Order: sequence, then structure tokens, then C-alpha cells
Amino acid sequence: MSADIRVLSDDADLTAAANVFRAAMIGFRPLNASEQGRVGKLVEPGRTLGAFVHGDLVATTDSAASTLTLPGGGRVAHAAVTHVGVLPSHTRRGIASDLLSRQLRDLRERGEVVASLRASEATIYERFGYGVASTSQTVEVLTARAELRPGVPHGDPVRLVDPAVAWDALPRIYDRTRADRPGAIDRPAVWWENQRLRAEGDPTPRYVGLHGEPGAETGFVRYHPVGTDAWFTSAERIVVVDDFHAPTPGAYVGLVRFLLELDLVDKLVFTSLSLDDPLPWLLRDRRAARVTGARDETWLRLLDVRAALEARAFVGDGSVVVAVQDALLQDNSATFEVSARGVRPVGTAAHLTVGVAALGSLLLGEVRWGSLALAGLVEVHDDAALAAADALFGSWPAPLAGMYF
Repeated sequence: MSADIRVLSDDADLTAAANVFRAAMIGFRPLNASEQGRVGKLVEPGRTLGAFVHGDLVATTDSAASTLTLPGGGRVAHAAVTHVGVLPSHTRRGIASDLLSRQLRDLRERGEVVASLRASEATIYERFGYGVASTSQTVEVLTARAELRPGVPHGDPVRLVDPAVAWDALPRIYDRTRADRPGAIDRPAVWWENQRLRAEGDPTPRYVGLHGEPGAETGFVRYHPVGTDAWFTSAERIVVVDDFHAPTPGAYVGLVRFLLELDLVDKLVFTSLSLDDPLPWLLRDRRAARVTGARDETWLRLLDVRAALEARAFVGDGSVVVAVQDALLQDNSATFEVSARGVRPVGTAAHLTVGVAALGSLLLGEVRWGSLALAGLVEVHDDAALAAADALFGSWPAPLAGMYF
């Protein structure tokens, strides 16, 4: 089915797009009258696309500009893709393919090097060149058993602030202290506004703690209690940690200690920790911290393969020749020699051939070349090249963005 795809700009179209996304997700109600007037504040101008059939808006997607950190600390221009939805009446007609392909071309023309999204389904986005590049985990901590080891430092004081005024401070703290962990991204203004409106529209109590001296904070935590109707008599009082920004060891231990020492709390639920998070090692009883879930976080799409590889650090003395295949952005289809000295296009035979989605999974360092070769996602022309590629791509902190959008 042919659709007319265009950039949406006026408030009526942006509101209609928001409701198309909500209808596609099924679990979200339509916007009410008061919410409709705020839609323009929640998207960046010129970055919302709509697909029209016979004049009706039937599909949408948008994005926000930021940067993404690569192994070695380099940052590249990044598009945070979100609100992808097709009305149930128009699925499986090629509309999503046309819409997302158009978006990729537009993002490439903007000069953005990579795009990422959070996927509601795990079988859709690989065909558009997205690959899973980071995983987050949920960790539950039983506070009665969670005594810190005596050698764990105290960190700086943590002070509670009024959530209503914290929304001015949090973006400044994050921008000033953003970690160099692979996968970290900027938090655009529209993301913060979405978070603020969601929190203010929820009757559940919300709390914000800032780590460090006023004006020189080094981290923060946002959290809320669960099941407050029976809080006084509950046998298990649970606090959910919504946002844990601890980019330094001092901020990490200071915020963990603050949360563990909250009165009237039996269980802490950290919703988004990295796979290498050190929390169990801080506890005398490591079984007080239990991983209860892990989920794909960053789905990464390379828009400019050469620029992405050039911005990433590689290690060692070896080199490998990699052929990249990209059916949608064909300028990316090329062969590169990769070494710690740099990345350069070559015309020689490849040691390895990889699709752009698999290369997106490899870029941040969470997965190894050998694993993807075993899955049939890397074609091996030289058996020694797998070990060489794994050595070049190195060992880094587990990638994590720590946020959903």
C-alpha cells in the first residue's frame, strides 16, 4: 500500500500522531484535552514523520538529537528514535517499512552517525539494520540482609529535594557529569519534559535525592514506593529506583548507601543496571541482591559506518578486513581495514563479512564476533580473523544507556 510520508509540524498533526502511537501500542489511552496542548513540547521540531493513506494519518515515528558514547570515550551524533506506531487497521501493508526507511535516510542527511531505539517487539527492527547493542538488568535487594562490607566508602551526603523543583537541577547535573560508559547518551530536553509530565500526572509519591554539595552534585536518584494504600500494614514495603545516575565510584556508593538506609523499606528494585554492576560485591551477603530480569536495551543502527568505526577505539597490534553490507543505506556497503591505528576503506578481500545490524550489536562491545558468527550473522572467510576481531574490539565496561525513551 502506498503512503504519503511527510514531516509533521502543526499541533493538530502532532496530537494525531501521538494518538496513533498510543493506539498502536494498545496499552496507552488517548491523550485528554489538557495533554493535547503539550504535545509540541514533547517532540523536537521537524523530526516527527507521519504516513497518510487517503488523507488519514495511519503511522508515525519521531526522534530527538543527542550524542552517544563509544568504547574509548568518543562521542558521535545520535538520533533517539521513538514513538514508532502503525494503526492496527494498516499493519502488514509495507507502511512501516516505507516510514522507517525514510526516517533512516533523513537522519543520515542530518549528519547523524548512529540511531537507537527501544523495541516493543524483538522481531521487527533487525530488518531495518538495528541490532541489540546493550542489555540492562533488574536487581532486587532485600534490605534486611543487605549490609555493606566494612571497606565500602561512604560517599558524599545525599539530600532530598522537592521533585517539583528538581526538574531544573537534574538536567544540569546529568549534562555536567555524564559518564563515559559505552552506550551513554545525552538526555534531550524533550525527554526530561516527558519524565516531568509523567511524574506529575501520577498520584504515587515521588522522591529525588542529590549526591554531593549544592552546586557541585555528582549524581542523583529518583525513586517511588509501590503499594502505598497498605503501606503501614504491608509485610513487604517496596521502593522502585526509577533513575540511578551514579557516574563516579563516590556517587555510586553514596547513593547505594542512602537507599539501603531508608527506613520502612524491605525491598529495593533497581530497574536498569548494567550487566557488570558491582552491587553484589558491596554486600556481606551477596544473595541479598538478586537479578530478576534482563532485557535488551539499546537497539543500535549505524547510519554512517565509516564515521562510527573511526570514532571508536580499537586495541592491540592486529588488523582485520571487514566487509559491511547495508541494503537500506547502500553507501555503508564497503570493505574496511580495522586496526588500532585507524579505519580505512580497502579494495582487498575481506576476512569477515557482516550485516549492518550485526555490526551495530558489535559496536559497543557487549557481544563478541565469535558469538555472532555462531549465529550465522558473521560470514567467516579466514578462521583466524574472529579472534583478531575480538581482540581489536577489546574489553570495555558493559554498555548501558540507563534510560528508556
